[in-house]
Amino acid sequence: MAFGNPQSAMAQDTAPAVIAQNDEPAQELNGAANSAATASGRQIDFEANTLDYDSENDVITAGGTVVLRSEDRSLRASQVVWNRKTGSIIATGDVRFVDQDGSQIFTDQIELTDEFEAGAMQELLIALREGGRLAARGGARQEDGSVLLTTAAYSACAVVDPDGCSKNPSWRITADRVTYDPRDGQIRFSGAFLELFGARLLPLPGLTVRTDGSAVSGVLIPDLRVSQSNGVEIEGGYYWRVGENRDLTARAYVFSEAPPMVSGQWRHLTENGAYQVTGYATASSRISGFGVTPTTERDPRGYLFANGKFQFDPKWSVTGSIRLASDRTFLRRYDISRDDRLRSTINVERISSTSYLSIAGWATQTMRIGTPQGEVPLALPVVDYRKRFDNPTGIGGTLNLQANTLAIIRNDGQDTQRAFGSAQWNISKLTNLGQIVTLTGLVRGDVYHSGDNGLTATAIYRGNPGWEARAIAVGAVDMQWPFVGNAFGGTQVFTPRVQLVATPPIRNLAVPNEDSRAIDLEDSNLFALNRFPGYDRFEDGIRVTYGFDWELQRPSWRLKTSLGQSYRLEKDQTVLIDGTGISERVSDFVGRTELRFKDMVSLTHRYRLDKDNFAIRRNEFDATIGDKRTYAEIGYLRLNRDIAAGIEDLQDREELRVAGRVAFAKYWSVFGSGVFNLTDFNEDPSFTSDGFEPIRTRLGFAYRDDCLELGLTWRRDYSDTGDAQRGNTFQLFFSLRNLGFR
Repeated sequence: MAFGNPQSAMAQDTAPAVIAQNDEPAQELNGAANSAATASGRQIDFEANTLDYDSENDVITAGGTVVLRSEDRSLRASQVVWNRKTGSIIATGDVRFVDQDGSQIFTDQIELTDEFEAGAMQELLIALREGGRLAARGGARQEDGSVLLTTAAYSACAVVDPDGCSKNPSWRITADRVTYDPRDGQIRFSGAFLELFGARLLPLPGLTVRTDGSAVSGVLIPDLRVSQSNGVEIEGGYYWRVGENRDLTARAYVFSEAPPMVSGQWRHLTENGAYQVTGYATASSRISGFGVTPTTERDPRGYLFANGKFQFDPKWSVTGSIRLASDRTFLRRYDISRDDRLRSTINVERISSTSYLSIAGWATQTMRIGTPQGEVPLALPVVDYRKRFDNPTGIGGTLNLQANTLAIIRNDGQDTQRAFGSAQWNISKLTNLGQIVTLTGLVRGDVYHSGDNGLTATAIYRGNPGWEARAIAVGAVDMQWPFVGNAFGGTQVFTPRVQLVATPPIRNLAVPNEDSRAIDLEDSNLFALNRFPGYDRFEDGIRVTYGFDWELQRPSWRLKTSLGQSYRLEKDQTVLIDGTGISERVSDFVGRTELRFKDMVSLTHRYRLDKDNFAIRRNEFDATIGDKRTYAEIGYLRLNRDIAAGIEDLQDREELRVAGRVAFAKYWSVFGSGVFNLTDFNEDPSFTSDGFEPIRTRLGFAYRDDCLELGLTWRRDYSDTGDAQRGNTFQLFFSLRNLGFR
């Protein structure tokens, strides 16, 4: 059954000029507008080109373009015959009836009740207000207000394309009987089948959908996948809409090469927030050892993920999450997640316009093979408080106070407790010559306590055991001088920048280093007061940093580049080790260049050049070219820092990432991606690859229109991780609008 095109019947009606009700309609009223009441007392306003009245039978016949309106319902037809004795209203010829919900019924003939509701219909099309269409051979309204359709079809697809041309829906549901209840917005099917591109594929017993596309309880369409680790996988489930603010989804997974698995997800929206709990459970063989001849054992295995946030008032909130896995390869084997760590958190926050308080805790489960769990820290509590004062001294500027505490506990490693308090004052002024001058002053006091320091492998991270204290004071002057002018048909802004930072010697090595290990000079931290990440290390001495920003904007184009370097009065090769780019008096050069053209081209290049021989120590490139349907993405990173072995957080790497999609034939596309490790033995002796090692590749094709998405994906993994075996994975997917598939 074809879905009709109601576009021609969508013309906007003009409101009739309603006049007082006449007890006896005139024999003929050409082009007149009148008002009358049905036997039930409902008022109906109508207008027509011709109007005839049969007084003997009390029948009104309206012809031409007939429009009837009653409260929030309306009808348009070529002819309307109203039998006032029986209350029957029969409309024929290009009928369009709009109900109280805004849904429209298009048919050749419709019978209305004296309550101005649709009754019997023939060859009808229902265009639902929320989207979707129902077509049927016949229909009739039931006593409960629902509409019973026979030999019907439903689809959420549009019947015209964006150019206004007619098109067939890519999918539809056909059924012997369909019950449409406008009160609860549900459509119930009996004898339903799914048709895709006109081919009948799948029976759908007991199918129920909502007209607004929202969730409704029912069986989920199965997913199909084939993987190296588990063989053929079939996933099916049931969705239970428990209430308007909560639901439950239960799934079962059957594998040809592994025992079955079950999962469940509970979601709940409360008055103060929302939370969800997801769990997986199975009992399967896993790799218990990772030597040359690994053993296997059969154990209960699973994964728990829960998160949520609750806002108790405009200032106070609680956010939390739990992620726990039974073992390190469960998530990867069943393709649930590829994270190398699972973090569980709790955070109580108070946020106001001038203050911030956070009381948090962090626990991490490592997924890395060979990393002892006992060496992974538990951070509890983590307390951070900040308060801002505007113009505290009467001369302008902002004063920021901060207090912070941290406790790190390890079962098989170093324990550290830290607390500090700081005050930072900033003031910016604009000179008469257009320079922006910023003055900064910072004072901070730290107290540390640590134990089992010798268990930390890298000596410069340990600090002294027991209690240690240190003081930090910083003074800085930063000057920027922007110049604006015309260039190359656009506007350019050239901004030289100079910064002077002075810090007395700091007892950095006396305290542990937990959060400031991965230091590297970049464009993002070149002008920072402290170029270390975190709080445990602070760069001391006197240094001058200089550089510039240059930006050119033309219609549709934007080019921006930055370049800078710093000079220290003294070397520091104990904390600022060789290879970080800032251990010598003169630092390496760091820069960043961005190019954008409309939404078609986006290029970003970040780099660090050796100050002595201009060798590239960091080379990072990200590019996206194309539109939403056809595009290419390239990402490349090389860290060639020549850092001494044993500094585990700063090893060299080289990686290539590519992805792309090519659209064709209007709705079809081919896509692919790949991740490749280019690190060789010279860059990292722990790697045995020859400089080109694929990590993961993916290739597939897809179809996507306004209401259907389907495709087939092939993915290949190139390394074994326990019982997550390398090999090929194939997945078939599809999604249908308004049916909630996938």
